[in-house]
Amino acid sequence: MGKIRLNENPDIVKSVREGLKKTGGYCPCRQERTEAYKCICQEFKDQLADSKFEGYCHCMLYYKEK
Repeated sequence: MGKIRLNENPDIVKSVREGLKKTGGYCPCRQERTEAYKCICQEFKDQLADSKFEGYCHCMLYYKEK
């Protein structure tokens, strides 16, 4: 698995983290509050498992490098 890091833009990190606090840890970009959207969301976990994937999670908080 590649390296996972925070977005290099501190404003995005701050905004998403504030959103996570307001939603109790659920992705602030999603309307539903299900376990699949609990940070780190299932979508990004699936992407992490893909050795060919490189990019941001849905809310742009995390980035996976190859």
